Amino acid sequence: MEIKEQKKIKIGIVLSGGGIRGVAHLGVLKAFNNAGIFFDYVSGASAGSIAGAFYAGGIDPEDGLKIFAKTKLWKFIRPALGSLGLINIERTANIFKDYFPEDRIEKLKIPLIITAVNFSAGKIVYFEKGPLIQSVLASSCIPGIFKPININNEMYVDGGVLNNFPVEPLINKCDFIIGSSCNHLNAVEKISGITNLLIRAATMSINHDMEQKATLCDVLIEPKGLGEIHTFDLKKAETVYWLAYEETLKTIQQNEKLQDLIKKLKAE
Repeated sequence: MEIKEQKKIKIGIVLSGGGIRGVAHLGVLKAFNNAGIFFDYVSGASAGSIAGAFYAGGIDPEDGLKIFAKTKLWKFIRPALGSLGLINIERTANIFKDYFPEDRIEKLKIPLIITAVNFSAGKIVYFEKGPLIQSVLASSCIPGIFKPININNEMYVDGGVLNNFPVEPLINKCDFIIGSSCNHLNAVEKISGITNLLIRAATMSINHDMEQKATLCDVLIEPKGLGEIHTFDLKKAETVYWLAYEETLKTIQQNEKLQDLIKKLKAE
């Protein structure tokens, strides 16, 4: 009698953009790994592509937080006045070179899909191979703030402009998809100041299709109120990490789909 080999469950995770709030993804990844859930595919936009690159490169999520905490970003950014952005982030590539010496997406330990926008052609692009660091910088390049990244003589900007939650590339690759979104907004009665109004409006814009995107995931992790944290509020990084970690642990304990998944993984 022929015994058929049991098919391994392919698990994917999609990581949204969100500036400093993207540190939440590291907390989410750490909590899942601690529960015995590891990922076969990662898809990320903007800050999600950075967290995804660290994870896919085999760097423990908590170590990723430590790397971020000790990195002095201001040393690597330069004004880009007179160009298509206020800041040039290309020198931040030096931060990544120590961790990704081969600098190729296809050389990572886990398949990674990086979402960016080809600004020259006006269309979304999903990088699954090619230069890793340049692709991550392109995916994180907020237009108007950062100077566009040039890849093969074409301009690229933040993937979140057209798809801040790139779950679509995972649909035909994975049996189980988990989403990590770091832009949840609490309801408010009033808003003080034009800056807060604009920040909230921008967050609402990138969240506009989240309800539909959530239906494409088996489970969505979305810590409450992270959308209120400013995109560049570096001081909140560790707070964001632990909020997301605790939220994920709670979801794992309470979600029947995740409990069933853990049982199936143990039986493999």
